[in-house]
Amino acid sequence: MRNPISPLVALALGSSLVLAACGGGGGDDSGSTAGGDCEDVTLRLSHQWPEATGEDGDFRSLIAQKFAEGVEEETDGQVKVQVFPNSTLSKSTEQYDAMMNGSIDMSVFPLDYASGRVPEWSVTLMPGLVRNHAQAQSWEGSPIGDALVANMEENGAHLLTWVWNAGAIGSKTDPIVSPSDVEPGMTMRAAGSYVEFMLEDAGAGISSLPSNEIYTAMQTGVLDAAVTSTGSFASYNLQEQVKSFTSPTENTFWFMFEPLIISTGSYEKLCSDQQAAVDKVGADLQDYAYTASEEDDARVEKIFADAGVEVVQMDDAAFDEWLELAQKQWDAYAADVEGGAELLELAQEQHD
Repeated sequence: MRNPISPLVALALGSSLVLAACGGGGGDDSGSTAGGDCEDVTLRLSHQWPEATGEDGDFRSLIAQKFAEGVEEETDGQVKVQVFPNSTLSKSTEQYDAMMNGSIDMSVFPLDYASGRVPEWSVTLMPGLVRNHAQAQSWEGSPIGDALVANMEENGAHLLTWVWNAGAIGSKTDPIVSPSDVEPGMTMRAAGSYVEFMLEDAGAGISSLPSNEIYTAMQTGVLDAAVTSTGSFASYNLQEQVKSFTSPTENTFWFMFEPLIISTGSYEKLCSDQQAAVDKVGADLQDYAYTASEEDDARVEKIFADAGVEVVQMDDAAFDEWLELAQKQWDAYAADVEGGAELLELAQEQHD
């Protein structure tokens, strides 16, 4: 098992991150150019969503574009960020490995995609653990958030912007609101192994695939229903494939952390002024990332309603039914992942 954490390690690493974010982390000469002269740099930023073509595009794609523009302006063109949308440079599920081997530098990355490498990261897509945007946003600066950031740094990922997405459920038949709505033999897709296990407990068969393959899978009959972010439902035009849509505007058992990150290897090659610039631009995008994600839920709900899809919400009673199944997965994560029980406890304390 990889890189367990402890409160002491998390605190120490959290302190070092604060210094780095303030420009104080690049003063040594341990293989980093941070203490030397600044040189022109081009960073490769990969993500899986369609290219942004205006302010109505996928907000995660817009975050990447706004970051690129902001960094070039902040550094007077010394640092350029080349954005590769729509998985053109790296497959969506392979972006963490690509960052680690240096073939890309950055991503707006669904962190749980790398849970096979870093099992602790499944806490960022644990069913029922985060049920609304207020809870998601509360992680920043909290004990669970600090522990997560420290663990990310240990595993080669430097956080620039917190990005959370609420998830919806789309079905080719009747709405899926509570576990009893999952029909026997129904094949579903849901990112996150623990979410998949929960859906299996509800009676679903599972087909694991990236969100950009859902449309074809539904079109060809491979999938009967899917759980993914609201933004992906719109970006991949899934209103053309589903008859019902369970919107997260009231409750959802699916929240996914998809932060803007740079590999620590690439970050440490920047001089201290450049590190300060990318940290500042990332921080400046934070309010936009939170607001855009929250507004996305209502925007996508309207797109689906206007397309004639039956739109419903998940009330508190239905959420509580899912929560009973979800808590079995919390227990499994705590038992199976070294350091997982600590992370899970911190997350639960944050939401009490």
